[in-house]
Amino acid sequence: MAKTNIQPLGDRVLVKQVEEKEQIKGGIIIPDAAKEKSQEAVVVAVGSGKLNDDGKRSPFEVKVGDRVLISKYGGTEVNVGDEKYTLLREDDIVAILK
Repeated sequence: MAKTNIQPLGDRVLVKQVEEKEQIKGGIIIPDAAKEKSQEAVVVAVGSGKLNDDGKRSPFEVKVGDRVLISKYGGTEVNVGDEKYTLLREDDIVAILK
């Protein structure tokens, strides 16, 4: 797992999207600008947890290293050097892949 100098706050999670392998069907190559971004990602870092009504932190359901599915339009893209990450709320994670 790549080490990054970004530490999410609260109920936010930092993920790195998994690159999909390029498939050519019928000899047509789809340009990068027309491709949809992958919804599969790997958790790189997690925040401290969401504060509930009692002032206590709720634990995360995901942990660093989990492969997850994220919502299509959720989160904020962040560039650190050559790497692209997505910073999103835990609510924007829809499933953990096993």
